[in-house]
Amino acid sequence: MAGVIAEPSAEPSEEGRIIEAGTRVIGWVNGGAWAERVAVRADHLATLPEQVSFEVASTLPVAGLTAMGALAFVDPLEGRRVAITGAAGGVGRFAIQLAHALHADVTAVVGTPERGEGLPELGADHVVLALEPEGEPLDLILESVGGSSLAAALTRVSPDGTVVSFGNSSNEPTSFDPRGFYRRGRPTMRGYFVTHELLAGRIGSPRFDELIGLVMSGRLRSDVDLVVPWTDAASAVTALLERRVRGKAVLTVGSS
Repeated sequence: MAGVIAEPSAEPSEEGRIIEAGTRVIGWVNGGAWAERVAVRADHLATLPEQVSFEVASTLPVAGLTAMGALAFVDPLEGRRVAITGAAGGVGRFAIQLAHALHADVTAVVGTPERGEGLPELGADHVVLALEPEGEPLDLILESVGGSSLAAALTRVSPDGTVVSFGNSSNEPTSFDPRGFYRRGRPTMRGYFVTHELLAGRIGSPRFDELIGLVMSGRLRSDVDLVVPWTDAASAVTALLERRVRGKAVLTVGSS
């Protein structure tokens, strides 16, 4: 979420700060962001400069942090082959830009040619319609589709590469022959759930500041494809489920 502080906390944060009423902020809550008012932990808030709109800022916490966290499993990324499934979505678009900025060779995997439009401009070196189980080994695969796509990732990963699973948009189980995975060498499969990281206190306000800095410097672009009033949330959810949103959907309060 993004908005304006209505009432500051009565107690300072662990860093000793209190964000004053009227301050523009970006933040994250574990459910409840689709509301006129919401209580947010101080360590899950960051001040928002006037140059960044609320609409753009609200797209950063979940998708931006997920992209950053998933890419961090391989360091450095320079010269590495990175594949991103579900690349037309919010996480995918951020991940393409961040991986490109770190000089990785980026393959964007999308479901249709139409959903691949514009991804090369974000930094994708290759755009493909499926992650095939056979082909050039990949050093890092960000996998959010599940089902057969995850199975393919486990046989495409390089001998010392990493598959990061953070979604299952297909809603399908994954079946695979383990020999195709462990016989590759020493590949790794990791899971990443940004909610767990935030609630555990491993990430928070400093990462929000980092994302805002990237946006302000022009190194990170948020593609907001749909903006509707919060009273029309159902239409946004339907558009997302039907894969009609390229990037992010945003709900606004007080715009109608």
